[in-house]
Amino acid sequence: MCDLTGFQRALLYVVAGLDDPHGLAIKDEFEGYHEKKIHHGRLYSNLDTLVEKGLIEKSQRDRRTNEYSTTRRGTREIEARTEWEAGYIDHDG
Repeated sequence: MCDLTGFQRALLYVVAGLDDPHGLAIKDEFEGYHEKKIHHGRLYSNLDTLVEKGLIEKSQRDRRTNEYSTTRRGTREIEARTEWEAGYIDHDG
């Protein structure tokens, strides 16, 4: 996961966390958190990069909508990253 951009990492987390991860739902969730617009080109090119890296899978729901899901590798990468981050957080306050 260390070769991902921060944007790509965030997309991976959003795909993993949504009940119905399709392009516009991912875009809406991301924009809601970051409070700024994401251009479709940036969104879909980065989702394609995550597919190429084997972290998410893309399938076609209908002729206009793609669905995304986290692969086992993507889930393992998220878990490893979460564990690594937890090692740097002061849990005592």
